[in-house]
Amino acid sequence: MKPARALFSGAVVLYFVIALEVLIMISPFAAFFYAAFDPVLLFLTRWPATGWLAGFFLPHMVVPPGPLLLGVRVAGSVLFVGGAIAFLACAGQVYFCKLARRGPALSGAYAWIRHPQYLSLAVTGLGLAILWPRLLTLVLWTVMVGLYLLLARDEERRMLAAFPGQYRPYLERTGRFLPRPLGGLLARIPGPRGDGPRAAAGMALLLAVAVLGALGLRAYTVARLPLWSDGRTTVLAVLPGDGIMLQHRMADVLRLPEIEARLPGNGAVLAYAVPVQYVMQGMIADTEPAWRLYQHHQTMAMIVDWILHPLRHLEGGHATMHHPGGGAPGAGATTRRIIFLRVPSADRAPGSAAALFALDAVRQPLFFADVDLHTLEVLAVRQLGPGTGWGDVPTPMF
Repeated sequence: MKPARALFSGAVVLYFVIALEVLIMISPFAAFFYAAFDPVLLFLTRWPATGWLAGFFLPHMVVPPGPLLLGVRVAGSVLFVGGAIAFLACAGQVYFCKLARRGPALSGAYAWIRHPQYLSLAVTGLGLAILWPRLLTLVLWTVMVGLYLLLARDEERRMLAAFPGQYRPYLERTGRFLPRPLGGLLARIPGPRGDGPRAAAGMALLLAVAVLGALGLRAYTVARLPLWSDGRTTVLAVLPGDGIMLQHRMADVLRLPEIEARLPGNGAVLAYAVPVQYVMQGMIADTEPAWRLYQHHQTMAMIVDWILHPLRHLEGGHATMHHPGGGAPGAGATTRRIIFLRVPSADRAPGSAAALFALDAVRQPLFFADVDLHTLEVLAVRQLGPGTGWGDVPTPMF
């Protein structure tokens, strides 16, 4: 089983590398990581059949609109932290039994299920898929769960051979990943007979539920984004309180000479209204070197904040929201950086949220303007180059 174990280990490492992409992308190793990872994502985006894998299915740049999406985002942190703690506790118990020569671990969580470590890792992985909600991460999570099942069955065979007197009665009174009474209820669900075909059907069902559920959450998110539109230019308010301000002032902003002259004559335009020192603006466009986060030394603080305080980096409470190198002189509480982009694929329906945020939509940065929405004073205007602060790697749209 050594080749299978090596395959399993490699797949788990690959999953966590992709799931931890957000951590790597704000680290000094981002350039090296994306040199290998970006071609994979760009390869996927070449065809509609695979392009959707590079997309995101939950809000990551805006405060989640509505209690359901807020709850899902918080659940991601809870699942990640709780699963990691449970995994470490179970691993400690296993190694203690091994070092003390007490045989297999049969107490604690192991008194209820035979593989709490794999269950804990699956829970941690699901939390990561919510924290960095790229569809590719979710699909690979289901693959990882399937590998856990294969490895669990192999371990049970080996434990029966090594400890037949202890392990057989234990096998008969416990469930594999769920307590035996609950597992018994699931076993009554109609399906193919035999452990192998039933497991395969279960994995196919898990993949279908995960992907369809994620696409459903994505559609739910897009339908509830705080948008202002005049039929051609659509503006997304990143902070929840900015929606009202945009409703009153955005039409006047678009008529300002410095902005009107730079807008294309036709086609769909998408704009993001963000605080001038919004920490994640580099995911929208390469606005300033200050927002290429991997070039600065705040990685650990941001990681901890991202996990333990799910919304603070969006709402402005973290110190990284105020990098000394970013922002226009004179920016005040009502100043917003409005980042304008072309979305060619939405030209036929320029005001449609579904078209602007479609999985195959491509954003082409145009320019940004720092505008005081109270006085309509333009503090700064700058043309933008192609790509984002991370080059051409696909980044979240909302």
